[in-house]
Amino acid sequence: MTLTLLLDLDDTLLYNPVDQFLPAYAQLLAKHLAPYADPSALIQALNAGTRRMVDNQQPDCSLKEVFESVFYPALKLQPQDLEPAIEQFYVQVFPTLKKFSHPIPAAIQLVEMAFERGYRVAIATTPLFPMTATLQRLEWASLSTDKYPFDVVSSYETFHFAKPNPAFFAEVLARMGWPEGPLVIAGDDIQKDIYAGNRLGTATYWVHPDGSVLGDASTHTTSVISTSGDIAGLLPWLDGTPPDDLQPHYNGPPALQAILRSTPAALKSLCHDLQPGSWSTRPAPEEWSPTEILCHLRDVDAEVNLPRINKMLAGSNPFLPGVDSDRWAAERNYQQQDGHRALRHFVASRMRMLRILENMPLQDWERSARHSIFGPTQLKELVSIVASHDQVHVRQMVNTLADRVE
Repeated sequence: MTLTLLLDLDDTLLYNPVDQFLPAYAQLLAKHLAPYADPSALIQALNAGTRRMVDNQQPDCSLKEVFESVFYPALKLQPQDLEPAIEQFYVQVFPTLKKFSHPIPAAIQLVEMAFERGYRVAIATTPLFPMTATLQRLEWASLSTDKYPFDVVSSYETFHFAKPNPAFFAEVLARMGWPEGPLVIAGDDIQKDIYAGNRLGTATYWVHPDGSVLGDASTHTTSVISTSGDIAGLLPWLDGTPPDDLQPHYNGPPALQAILRSTPAALKSLCHDLQPGSWSTRPAPEEWSPTEILCHLRDVDAEVNLPRINKMLAGSNPFLPGVDSDRWAAERNYQQQDGHRALRHFVASRMRMLRILENMPLQDWERSARHSIFGPTQLKELVSIVASHDQVHVRQMVNTLADRVE
């Protein structure tokens, strides 16, 4: 199994001090859009939209949609009023912000060697910018996507969560097809990168070259390792660490909820550009189509997972019968159903589940039940099975879409 690296961008792979870059960015954008909106009002709307993106928990709304739902009403404008000028800003003005940044030679060497070793690498920058801004910053870092085949580059058009929400990292991994094997998240922000990664259950590397010691992560997780150092020290640390120590452990309530939240978000992005004929296309006769995968997830959530969780919360050590849900694909003729509709219904049932879990007292995770197959179990183990089931079928969807011919 190959190693997977999720790498932050600003002040990890690119020297780009945000205390200088972000105010300059806001001022330039406000100046460029001054013919359409008062600059001070625009900056306020920009900040309000950004805060809403950071706080978003809705897996059915991209961060772009979340931002625009705040930004444009605050200015009493419609998207079409500003979109041409904003596009012009990113082409003509945003490149001038390069003066605040410069490449980090050790970061370039890290990425080069990671690809030489066959690692899978994703750019896990907090997705508060459009893709064009992220691609430009990667070019400033001398890490253009034309040269380096990153699995994922996060941006606000297709992502639904932002750091420090661990669901952001879960969404990155879901978009990659939940890679198996050792995994490390590396970044410069101890809250947004390190503690968020720890809460997901992944090993982390704090890019912090001034000699600071990584604080006790035991309040965030007890099953993963973390260390700190400059970016040049990441590969030597990986070489000196047993791969088994870098295996993720998605077993805490924050990790499980992050995975459950990431699944509908990733599926919406993965299926966004599907052509009509591709929804029902099977990669092989014995494999499921995207529509069949979505119908399966919808029905299992609504008819198996949610009832089991409710039964455990309502009773004392209830009995949970086994269910053979795979046969429903043929019995219910999933192949002829509407994939768009199945995805909408899956998102709705998943949101009901998440509302139950996020409002549940911590002790309820230990509630017991008797399963006809697994025997004695607890709610935490049951939710872990749901999360593992999600990972299996998200991986199946990624592989199915990779094999399609549009």
